[in-house]
Amino acid sequence: MKKLVFGAALVATLALGVQARASVTVIGGGLAEACSRAAISGKAAPREEGACTEALDKEMLSSRDRAGTLVNRGILKMRRANWEGAASDFNEAVRLKPDLGEAYANRGAVSIGMHKYAESLPDLNKGLELGVEAPAKVYFDRALAYEGLDDVKSAYFDYQKAVELSPDWEAPKAELARFHVERKD
Repeated sequence: MKKLVFGAALVATLALGVQARASVTVIGGGLAEACSRAAISGKAAPREEGACTEALDKEMLSSRDRAGTLVNRGILKMRRANWEGAASDFNEAVRLKPDLGEAYANRGAVSIGMHKYAESLPDLNKGLELGVEAPAKVYFDRALAYEGLDDVKSAYFDYQKAVELSPDWEAPKAELARFHVERKD
């Protein structure tokens, strides 16, 4: 019987925090859309977060757009390692729209950023189950969580899935390059 043996050096990836975020597109103009664009573009300045807060305070938003704006503001907070603030936004998004996969996926990412790897898995799995716009990012985050739990075999397969879903994305390819896979009898 043959089995695979996996080996990988856990490098600074986990120490740097979560690299992938799943934003929510909000359209229709106004501050909520500006918040959405900021989250999608990778910005993290307090000014963009302020636009999100102002949208939540002043604009008439559907429950989906309110939850999406909370997710996007949480992403901006996460980029500045404001884990508690981001978690609060994701929790509120889940409360408002329990079928929004991005809220769960990002709440799982917060847990990874806080090095609570086991706690991240139910949220990441729920995000994948509900569906997200960029599932490769969630598989990547789940791979980080598995590495944090020393489950390199599961991490390897999730990095592979991220590459399969997003073949032009370099981050999971770089992580896979660290692995050495050999067959053992």
